[in-house]
Amino acid sequence: MASTTFSGPVTSTNGFVGAVTGDVTGTLTGNVDATAGYIQLRTAAATAIADIADAINTSGKAAGTIAFDTTNSKIKVATGANANSTWVDADGTNAVTPS
Repeated sequence: MASTTFSGPVTSTNGFVGAVTGDVTGTLTGNVDATAGYIQLRTAAATAIADIADAINTSGKAAGTIAFDTTNSKIKVATGANANSTWVDADGTNAVTPS
């Protein structure tokens, strides 16, 4: 199957997207075939995760959003979409509420 690389917003009418470079907004449904073998997470320092005004908390945050805390080398999961919604470690410990 051929693969196509897109930059910017992607609209698929045939249900297949090969690779996406850039931000994707909206909902992606269907099968995901990762030929590159990895998923890149959002990254942020612990101070940014704790800062209510930082982009990690104000842009694209939703319940279940995943980010990598580069200070503590831990995966964080957002509990809600609001800028002040808590982030918890993937194992449910170490809650951080942005303020």
